[in-house]
Amino acid sequence: MGTTPEGVAGTSAVGLGRVVEPVGVLPQAAYRLDARGEIAADEVRIRVERLNLDAASFRQLSEKHAGDGAAVRAEVLGIIRERGKMHNPVTGSGGMLVGTVAEVGPESPLSVRPGDRVATLVSLTLTPLAISDELAGWDGRSEQVPCDGHAILFGRSIVAVLPDDLDPRLSLAVLDVCGAPALTARTVRSYADRAAAAPTVAVLGGAGKSGSLALAAARQAGAARTVGVVPVPAERDRLVAAGLADEVVLADARDPVALAAAVTGALGGPADVTVVCVDVPGCEHGAILATADGGTVVFFSMATSFAAAALGAEGLAADVTMLIGNGYLPGHAEYAMSLLRTVPGVRALFTDRLAAD
Repeated sequence: MGTTPEGVAGTSAVGLGRVVEPVGVLPQAAYRLDARGEIAADEVRIRVERLNLDAASFRQLSEKHAGDGAAVRAEVLGIIRERGKMHNPVTGSGGMLVGTVAEVGPESPLSVRPGDRVATLVSLTLTPLAISDELAGWDGRSEQVPCDGHAILFGRSIVAVLPDDLDPRLSLAVLDVCGAPALTARTVRSYADRAAAAPTVAVLGGAGKSGSLALAAARQAGAARTVGVVPVPAERDRLVAAGLADEVVLADARDPVALAAAVTGALGGPADVTVVCVDVPGCEHGAILATADGGTVVFFSMATSFAAAALGAEGLAADVTMLIGNGYLPGHAEYAMSLLRTVPGVRALFTDRLAAD
């Protein structure tokens, strides 16, 4: 049963009692959280076994340290120790985790029990986290971080019990980006309802985790035609082999004119829906330019500058709706896992990625 340690507010479903500084903000906006293991009545403690750093955060850290895994490991450990959570100060992003439920407070509304193996579906940027093994089992060269420690979930946290028949690393990789396919499917269906026609869809970063799921979701939701955009021939070959897109094109998403030309050439015109799943900054203007007037751009990357997107659309006189992929829709985890199970190309890309890591 849970206890209520001094200074931890057990009745706050959003975790206000865990905020150390600045007081009064929500955990995601806080600089530092209280990551003590004692739980309040409405909290859950997880014994952590693996973190999954989000792609933008891991890329930034790896590039900063020129691929020096030891330096990356040291910085990640330093961030967690200083802030009581994994919250990259440059990208503003974190990731998610897998672990085993250790203790459930008596007032927790979460449908988990001690012993359940779970993946958190909320960002590490708002999850109190403490590491006890110095990240000794991680070489700093992959997004997935084996570790030992604990994390705290609140009443309004989201968590999924891991399926028994899948490698936990595979489940973690899918659940890390499960908001992308759900929002893509909703957007494609919404466009079709509004325009009375099936939309064309472009996915930037189509060979990545969120991108491959977004392509599968767009096709399943009834897209008229899909194009996957990738930056290098190796990713093009993988995506072609997976069969998830009607067309696969090479383009640097940071080059607006080249990107728009590649998408337009593949689809016979600009895309009705463009989904941005790349993990590098500077892709906002290309995505807007590649999208038809009256269309929709879904930014599903933590590398996105939303100021650049808004001002860029204004400067291009682009009549497009721009959506922020917030990572949550009802049923998003189940939907993503169903795509993994039923679409062979998705399963192949995820399996190959794990093998490479």
